[in-house]
Amino acid sequence: MHVLGCRHRNDLTSLLSIKKYGTNELGKCSLFNGEWIPNPSGPAYTNASCRFIDDHQNCMMNGRPDKEYLHWKWKPYGCDLPPFDAVRFLDSVRNKGWGLIGDSILRNQVQSLLCLLSKAEEPVEVYHDNEFKNRRWHFQSYNFTVSIVWAPFLIKSGIFENEDGVSTSEIQLHLDILDANWTSQYESFDYIIISGGQWFLRTAVYWENGAVVGGHNSQNKNVAELGFEHLYQKTLQNVFNFIVSAKHKPVIFFRTWSPDHFEDGEWFSGGSCRRKLPYNKGEYREGNIERVMRQIELESFNKAVAALRGSADMDRLRLMDTYSLSSLRPDGHVGPYRTPYPFARGSSKSTPVQNDCLHWCVPGPIDAWNDLVMKMALDP
Repeated sequence: MHVLGCRHRNDLTSLLSIKKYGTNELGKCSLFNGEWIPNPSGPAYTNASCRFIDDHQNCMMNGRPDKEYLHWKWKPYGCDLPPFDAVRFLDSVRNKGWGLIGDSILRNQVQSLLCLLSKAEEPVEVYHDNEFKNRRWHFQSYNFTVSIVWAPFLIKSGIFENEDGVSTSEIQLHLDILDANWTSQYESFDYIIISGGQWFLRTAVYWENGAVVGGHNSQNKNVAELGFEHLYQKTLQNVFNFIVSAKHKPVIFFRTWSPDHFEDGEWFSGGSCRRKLPYNKGEYREGNIERVMRQIELESFNKAVAALRGSADMDRLRLMDTYSLSSLRPDGHVGPYRTPYPFARGSSKSTPVQNDCLHWCVPGPIDAWNDLVMKMALDP
């Protein structure tokens, strides 16, 4: 893989205008750097108390036998991260709209957010599309809405998949056209969480100005290999250009890469994630893909902040750097428990068990993402 010529990751992080969130000075709060410590009280909710958990992430319902993964909390260096306070959060967002824009990992995060908020009030679903990929919920007492906006590439895309998620034709991506599914709703949101993800690694053909300019792993030998790095860099450049130049200025959290923890293979090659405890500091071995994509994210975010420097809008663009805390939780993924009791007696032995080492159990480590959301939104 061609690694982009950019600065070392730690140098980039030090350049980011993320105020106190990522400070590494002695004694200062560093929300994104820390460790997972035991939490005997366990999660704020369960699958029995929350009805917003998708079946594929409902590890408890699907028979995951170990429970240790539920008893950890994120402890930043230099400070504490308060647990999510649903009443305080809802009081602060009266008459507001939140949009979460991205792929199924953001949908994963929305499940956690709704479960945490439903401790104060259960929302009413007021919209969903036919595939339930775009959805909106309304908290009536607060006139507050949460929307999930399906935009896995953030740019205009032609995706051809069967119901099992297997591509029937190569994805077509227009690098110079943002996905109207989110840009058309942009002005309706007061707060936005936006992110890229694993979709950018897929085989695809890239278009600009109405013509094919290259692609990644295309079967068509006439399509030049540009690599997913080119795609991600170009996409984030256009996304941030839109955000910087738009007249509407919501508070935007750019959430960083969510690492997978496949071992002994990948999604379609028998990979699994059997660990039952968090990694210790330094134990996680970062892969080349994660390193490259994260470098692109940090560079792109930093350029956007630089473009806003000196304006009042700079503080409205915030980095939500969940990468480090997520990388330490190989135990928090769905694994084989995306379907009910995959190892039960009578299960077909001829069909291998599919492991999901990308999405997160709900409840689970992903709840800490929303603890960060609350801290960053209410105590900037």
